[in-house]
Amino acid sequence: MQREEKQLELTLEALISQVADLKNSLVSFIYKLENEYDRLTWPSVLDSFALLSGQLNTLNKVLKHEKTPLLRNQVIIPLVLSPDRDEEIMRQTEGRVPVFSHEVVPDHLRTKPDPEVEEQEKQLITDAARISPDVAQKQIQSLNKMCSNLLEKISKEERESESGGLRQNKQTFNPADTNALVAAVAFGKGLSNRRPPGSGGSVQSGQPGAGAIIAGASGMQQVPMSGAPAQQQPMLAGVQMAQAGQPGKMPSGIKTNIKSASMHPYQR
Repeated sequence: MQREEKQLELTLEALISQVADLKNSLVSFIYKLENEYDRLTWPSVLDSFALLSGQLNTLNKVLKHEKTPLLRNQVIIPLVLSPDRDEEIMRQTEGRVPVFSHEVVPDHLRTKPDPEVEEQEKQLITDAARISPDVAQKQIQSLNKMCSNLLEKISKEERESESGGLRQNKQTFNPADTNALVAAVAFGKGLSNRRPPGSGGSVQSGQPGAGAIIAGASGMQQVPMSGAPAQQQPMLAGVQMAQAGQPGKMPSGIKTNIKSASMHPYQR
């Protein structure tokens, strides 16, 4: 008899310890949900669920252990009922049960569900007994099919979201080339100051009218585009200066250059 009582005490101590750990984990998880929901991540929630699941499995192992006595065979009988406040019960229950009176004993020492819950359970058992095995098998197959389709859609959505995220994160440009292009357009960095060979190659420095032609060309570049008469005056001035510097017939190359320069591309 003493051995059984000792074993029961050890079992109760182990159960109290496991339940206390489970309660602390639940309190911590509820606190996160209520106060840290804005910083809560899905991996953290999964870790909390994994911790609770492991503690519940440990509690079940303690209850199913071969050395654990059958608690259902133990009877709890209240020895004293009082409507007065009991400080010891307050400490044991952490303030949840202030008194141990006739009102709270049926709820805390109940070994069966509430009458309403028990009636609903009986109704469900009766409805399940009315279904034939063939109909039940069909319903099970239909439910399994719906669950499989739902899981397949969820997996497909996860794969599409992952592939979309990879496509968005993939880099399609070279930052160094982009920075070099922006610096060249905005600040002229890396650009050469040399003239194209076709702009000044046909005019030789030995000819007396070369300086006048270049001056006339620079005058043509600075002409405003407000109207045709205002644009033709610097061009004619450049031609006249070239003819004054070199009397006679002008070379064909210089004629071609002046003629092409006089036709402004925006005067079409």
